[in-house]
Amino acid sequence: MKPKTKLSRSMTVTQFDNGYWYATEIKEFAHAIGIPSTSQLRKDELEKAIKHFLTTGRIESPTQRSLSTPGVRDTARGLRLDLRVVVYTNDAETKAFLERHARKIAPGFKRKSGARYRLNRWREEQLFKGRAITYGDLVAEYARLCQTPKPFAHIPHARYINFLSDFLAAEKGATREQAMKAWKRLKTLDAPKDYPSWVRSQSSKPR
Repeated sequence: MKPKTKLSRSMTVTQFDNGYWYATEIKEFAHAIGIPSTSQLRKDELEKAIKHFLTTGRIESPTQRSLSTPGVRDTARGLRLDLRVVVYTNDAETKAFLERHARKIAPGFKRKSGARYRLNRWREEQLFKGRAITYGDLVAEYARLCQTPKPFAHIPHARYINFLSDFLAAEKGATREQAMKAWKRLKTLDAPKDYPSWVRSQSSKPR
């Protein structure tokens, strides 16, 4: 398999998808081609906007959510269960608050991979729809997500999470360190960032 190509205006969407780009690379490229509000957009939203540009040559906002949240951060107001979510920050203090209170309402609570990502998307959806939610609502949803018995469906843009999940399920007895080593190898290749592509890359290696 070939090494991944470089970010450029002339690349194809397939070449973009087959690469792995760090958040800093994505933001710099998005800014260079004229996508506005790059510092407020998530990585998956920037990728969506870039792919639209590569396909059509036009700049289009990848989201309808508000990108500005003026005011005092919720953490500065003092996190508590009845506090309304207004200016949320995805920082260590907030994560610790959610974790601490989730353990209180869910005996035997264990953090589940992918739960925080889904909690953040749930929160954004509620706020976009104009629903008033509190940190107690966030705790309840986080506990529910972590207690979901079935594996989560694949996240469209979270390729790292999906790859690790598939690798560890297919490679019996494999460690997380081995999965991460395989992921680092796959990131350098011009190939879809999924487990089958890693398998193909192994079969093409010289013996």
